Amino acid sequence: MAGGKETPRQKMIGMMYLVLTALLALNVSTTVIDKFVFLNDSLVRANLETAERNQAIIENIVKTVDDSGNREDDVKVADAAKKLHDETNRVMEELTNLKVQMVEVTGGYLEGNKGEYPGDAKHLEGKTDYDKVGNYMMPVEEGGEGHGEELKELLNGYAEMVKSTLKTIGADEKELAHFMPIALDADEDPVYNQDPNQKGKVFSDLAFHSSPTPAALATVSEFQSRVLGYETRALDYAKGRVGAGDLKFDVIVPMVKPESKYVAAGAKYSAKMFIAASSSGVTPTMTYNDKELEVDASGQGLVEFTASAKTYDKEGLSRQTYKAAITVNTGGRDTTFTDEIEYFVVKPVIQIQSQSVNALYLNCGNKLDVQVPALGTSYNPSFTASNGVALKGSDKGQVTVVPTSLKEVTLNVSSSGNFIGSRSFGVRRIPQPSIKAFTDQGEVNMKSGISAKSPRLYLRAIPDESFQQFLPDDAKFRVAQAEITLVSGGIGRTTIQAGERVNLAGIASQARKGDALVIELKLIQRQNFRKQVETFPVVTRFLTIPLN
Repeated sequence: MAGGKETPRQKMIGMMYLVLTALLALNVSTTVIDKFVFLNDSLVRANLETAERNQAIIENIVKTVDDSGNREDDVKVADAAKKLHDETNRVMEELTNLKVQMVEVTGGYLEGNKGEYPGDAKHLEGKTDYDKVGNYMMPVEEGGEGHGEELKELLNGYAEMVKSTLKTIGADEKELAHFMPIALDADEDPVYNQDPNQKGKVFSDLAFHSSPTPAALATVSEFQSRVLGYETRALDYAKGRVGAGDLKFDVIVPMVKPESKYVAAGAKYSAKMFIAASSSGVTPTMTYNDKELEVDASGQGLVEFTASAKTYDKEGLSRQTYKAAITVNTGGRDTTFTDEIEYFVVKPVIQIQSQSVNALYLNCGNKLDVQVPALGTSYNPSFTASNGVALKGSDKGQVTVVPTSLKEVTLNVSSSGNFIGSRSFGVRRIPQPSIKAFTDQGEVNMKSGISAKSPRLYLRAIPDESFQQFLPDDAKFRVAQAEITLVSGGIGRTTIQAGERVNLAGIASQARKGDALVIELKLIQRQNFRKQVETFPVVTRFLTIPLN
């Protein structure tokens, strides 16, 4: 809302004003009008508090200038602050008179009741009147009395006055940008310029059209809040300019500069301790490599960038430097202090942990734990892979790599978008599962066979033991389709189709001792770590079980 530094109460009241204005646009009940009475009262009290604080700032500026010997530059600042304060008081008085006029044109106060202050929104004769204030403020060409245009000129003229006054004491464009015009037409206001319902409306229409008297009074009180907010920010700037030619070290803090924040157990920790001092009356300009830094209220700037290097020595270090510069205005001229800061970039070492780290399995979810200890807590990894897919895990550094061909897979590791390094892996085929037959009594002895009258048979694809240990979620095989033929004297007698479970009832009646079951494996399937089922090529295609 206001351009200056608002108190929490002012921010709360500003938000309430926006909400109630929105509700008013919906033509809600008179309850909302009563809320504007409360809002106006709160705004008036908040504005009185702000005015008192601004008066205290003025007195502090004048006293500081006097204590410093009334130097020419400081007196100029004090004069500018007093001029600004006088103009603020004038504008505030005109806005208060406008509220008085709004009360009068809507019938004044109810008999026996007077306002506590000029423009009080309580006990109004025209509390629910939606037209008179609007007519009073509307442009003449729209049939109104044109006072809205006078208000616009007053508010925007004040904003221009603040900017021109601050220019005389050295304010730059960045500071002046905070003092934009207060009263805007719809096409100029970023809140309304995209709203087709408000297109073409002038300031007075936006602010006062169809507004009940308490809402209009609250609107003017809110404009007063903005004026006081502009004054607060301007006076704060002026206060900071008093003694700007002096470098007074009045902010003193202890500093500790360790050789390293990281120390191994058993090693010595070493640090230099000293006092650092700065001046609260001076806002320095700080740069590194000619890039300007943001300076906080304590006069400190943060140098922060992503370290990088192209070459490293045999110990994995790369010496780098940057130019640090701090410029302060002393005695009316800029003085710059510079230094070349040395630092070393440590070559990051990628550490990968996995049960199968030298080679990865084709079309399987090979889980890797990729860490770069040199990056510490700043490690924020992301991964890509050539000849494969890299799926980031839930924990920092975890990644699942899925090779999509037998070509070498290269895993690329980055941190916060900065490339760290790569690691290459060979790719293995998935080991063949063993196809074994079982009865209810257990695994079939392929030499001795089974009884010719056995009622059922089970076919199972058993994964390679090492593969199952490394990747249990990818080691799930099943016999999906098989063809079982009863062979007698070298001639096939009967053939049935089956899957993992084989019902031998149709064969048992024909089977005799000395016959054999010849099993042809038609389809083997594997379920991968994503629970997707795929066809798996099996080398072993036939099993022969003798019958006894």
